[in-house]
Amino acid sequence: MRFGAFSIGTVHVKFTSRRAYLAMASCSDANLKDWDPVVYDLLIKEKQRQVNGIELIASENFTSKSVMECLGSCFTNKYSEGLPGARYYGGNEFVDELENLCRERALQAFNCDPAKWGVNVQPYSGSPANFAVYTALLNPHDRIMGLDLPSGGHLTHGFYTAKKKVSATSIYFESLPYHVDSKTGYIDYDEMEKLALMFRPKLIVAGASAYPRDWDYERIRKICDATGAYMMADIAHISGLVATGEAKNAFDYCDIVTTTTHKSLRGPRAGMIFFRRGAKEGGGNYEYEDAINQAVFPSLQGGPHNHQIAGLATQLKEVATPEFKAYAKQVKANAAALAKFLVSKGYKLATEGTENHLMLWDLRPLGLTGSKMEKVFEKMHITLNKNAVHGDVSAMTPGGVRIGAPAMTSRGLKEADFETIGEFLHKGLQIALEIQEKSGKKLVDFLKTLDNDEYKEKITALKKEVEAWSGKFFMPGH
Repeated sequence: MRFGAFSIGTVHVKFTSRRAYLAMASCSDANLKDWDPVVYDLLIKEKQRQVNGIELIASENFTSKSVMECLGSCFTNKYSEGLPGARYYGGNEFVDELENLCRERALQAFNCDPAKWGVNVQPYSGSPANFAVYTALLNPHDRIMGLDLPSGGHLTHGFYTAKKKVSATSIYFESLPYHVDSKTGYIDYDEMEKLALMFRPKLIVAGASAYPRDWDYERIRKICDATGAYMMADIAHISGLVATGEAKNAFDYCDIVTTTTHKSLRGPRAGMIFFRRGAKEGGGNYEYEDAINQAVFPSLQGGPHNHQIAGLATQLKEVATPEFKAYAKQVKANAAALAKFLVSKGYKLATEGTENHLMLWDLRPLGLTGSKMEKVFEKMHITLNKNAVHGDVSAMTPGGVRIGAPAMTSRGLKEADFETIGEFLHKGLQIALEIQEKSGKKLVDFLKTLDNDEYKEKITALKKEVEAWSGKFFMPGH
């Protein structure tokens, strides 16, 4: 039986041996399982981890089979530096069609008039997108304001400590953070205004990585107008909610809007930059487009990742459907259900709840830390992350954990299912309290005690319960 064949010059070679065929084909035509069983084994293990666990990291999601097909497609082979119609390489006629389609769908998904808004879909992710905006609109050492990291902001919004400039934003620009109120956990807009009038930033970022409430974009717009600052919204976490009307519309007030595409938007790991274009109301024209396109390439990036753009294009088609709108609504409902359950158990949440896709569980009243609980839940096959809560001095020693609903909602879970998740979290926390009573407060002692046979048995029993329950749900893309 003929297994495979190659043509070498004028010679046509046939193979009857699978081993001989694979030797000749090398990695080019062999499937992953045959060519690299080590990587294949890791891939299968990761797939099983995702299917059998409970994924509560607020910035993660499960994308669709069609997006995955794009990510593993021949579009990954093509170099296409530049923009559609103005590439530095040939052979881009279909890539041009793809990118134009993606840009068109992006504007449609967020209900943006193409006469008033443009979009660049080439950023590799959210952090490069943000830095491209700064590069386009600011000069070195210009001033920027963003939400402080311990208050729920993102590294790229200008985070630094007393000893170190952590983010490149704080290295190349002068950064001054605003904060949430240390008592309520809500954005302190009065402080923002006071700081902005004093600091006179050239750009103010509205957006967060761990903030469970919506934003007062109108108030921030007034602050920007009073100080002459650009207004930028980073909606990476909530873009799926914004596109479906389940969160306030940043586009009504901002000059620039950036987002990742793999969180609540449920697409591939990529980024987008939206920018105003055309005539200003007070006269003149917006001049962001050329500067931002130049900043993305050639200033910061090389060739676009066309397989990501393909995945994004097909996901943006999904975002425009009634089914995705129902999904976004369910994300909020599920987050609210879990928050209500935790509060009913007597636990404290930052801002006393949530109105988006995530919540911050404040563990400080229990004497626990986010670092400890992250490890306990991980051993139970529940994935979430340690996170600062309002009043924490440092994001490095967080007093809570961040919990998100998008990923498990993509698996079809409803409110009652998130109450079950809440029960798993409650059981894990009770074990953590037992461990800490024996180990003391130090993390290193806590982790040693966690691995004692007595607690390992309890955690393993809970893990089996979690896996039996989670494994029965639908998994997108598989």
